[in-house]
Amino acid sequence: MTVEPTDEEQAMRATLARIVGKYGHDYYARRSAANEPMSEMWDDLAAGGFLGLNVPEEYGGSGQGVMELAIVLEEMSAGGCPELYLVLTQGIVANILVRHGTPEQKSEHLPSIADGSRRIAFALTEPDAGSNSHMLSTSARLEGDEWIINGTKTFISGIEHSDYFLLAARTSVDERSGRGRLSLFLVDSDVAGMERTLVPTAVTAPERQWTLFFDDIRLPADRLVGEVNGGLRALFDGLNPERVMSAVICTGIGRYALAKAQRYVNERQVWGVPIGTHQAVAHPLASAHVNLEAARSLVWQAAARYDEGLDAGEETNMAKYAASKAGLAALDTAIQVHGGNGMTIEYGLADLWGITRLQQIAPVSTEMVLNHIAQHTLSLPRSY
Repeated sequence: MTVEPTDEEQAMRATLARIVGKYGHDYYARRSAANEPMSEMWDDLAAGGFLGLNVPEEYGGSGQGVMELAIVLEEMSAGGCPELYLVLTQGIVANILVRHGTPEQKSEHLPSIADGSRRIAFALTEPDAGSNSHMLSTSARLEGDEWIINGTKTFISGIEHSDYFLLAARTSVDERSGRGRLSLFLVDSDVAGMERTLVPTAVTAPERQWTLFFDDIRLPADRLVGEVNGGLRALFDGLNPERVMSAVICTGIGRYALAKAQRYVNERQVWGVPIGTHQAVAHPLASAHVNLEAARSLVWQAAARYDEGLDAGEETNMAKYAASKAGLAALDTAIQVHGGNGMTIEYGLADLWGITRLQQIAPVSTEMVLNHIAQHTLSLPRSY
């Protein structure tokens, strides 16, 4: 294990900070209010090669890993500009396509992911299935050379700005257990037979949340990603990176919030001294910093294990759990030390609460993370 970041990592972070710094949190806030993607920043990141870091070189990427991709999103978040599409397209879909896509699918989609010209969303969650993916009711049946899909998905992020989405659907049922067997499909975002409705939420982000309704939508047979009924296994090649990417949204926002708080408590004076002089202000910030750095250590350990091809389920879940707690605590502490200013739009803190708090619910809830650790790490009886 390396103790200090390499020269390459330091240079990469510095470059990313400069790119994101051109735009800043005000840019993020304006785009969020207008429901417009952060296209200019996205294009700058693509021009620097930062959107294809985990895409193999033969498809226009640089053949690196989730570690490098997570650095990009952490620096974006540390600049006040967290980006859900980096989680969805690069974090989930690209990793699944690299490991499970056909040669034709890889040639069709990976170069466009790497150069930033294609955004692909992800559709797993359903109104009645919750965290139990085995009970998905959205179904796909093969009819001739087409798949016919019916069902509903909800809380699907960013479908309005995407070109495609990766859909998980039930293609059969295990007769012994009653659990659904899943398959994955690439679907055009404007496919005939699909309707969508907005889900209003308190999350401030350029991407909105949607419920999707599928009524006999038809897909060519070649839209299947991976094996029929093998979708759940393929999913985890995207869900473990998703957990890492969720974690760095939180650690990045935590860094952003603490940096703003550090400046503020050194400049703001009450009773003739900076408010950072007082332990009631200093200690919560110091504690938030300790917990944030502990969470970051778990994040990079999890990313490294995934990139090495090792079982990373335990580490990615722990990293996501710790980071979601630490990031929200850092943000909340920063808001508190700003007093009333912390709740204003001008200071750019409170509007990040929703997306940070979301990471304790999605992509996997804190309760399900603890279930996983209890069962698989501590060998306790399964509780669900």
